[in-house]
Amino acid sequence: MRSRILNIEIAVKPDAVYSAVRDPAKLPLWASGIAKSVEVRDGIWFVETGTALGTVQLTFCADNPFGVLDHTVRLPDGTEVLNPVRVIANGEGSELIFTVFQTAGMSDEQFVNDVQAVKRDLKTIKHLLES
Repeated sequence: MRSRILNIEIAVKPDAVYSAVRDPAKLPLWASGIAKSVEVRDGIWFVETGTALGTVQLTFCADNPFGVLDHTVRLPDGTEVLNPVRVIANGEGSELIFTVFQTAGMSDEQFVNDVQAVKRDLKTIKHLLES
């Protein structure tokens, strides 16, 4: 499976980055291309995408002190996609790292579009947190 690891330096402590990414209220602020609104029920985020996808489910790994923000996206057809995400210390700030996979059935063009979308999201959360 083809993948692309994206990262961005953020001049904010890792705990603050971790908390922001795990906060469902903040998701539409930095991932607006895929998250129009979020509702949380029993620890599962129901994300209205505002696209043909409709509502997807996001389930994060357990809260942890290691900066692991892995989450699974469950599409309406039941397909599940793992998104490995880490926040690590980088000097006085942080490094936010996101792995994008080209899943089965995803065209090269769709993969490139996903990579570009994640790049935009990372830049947006950097701006949001550093402002």
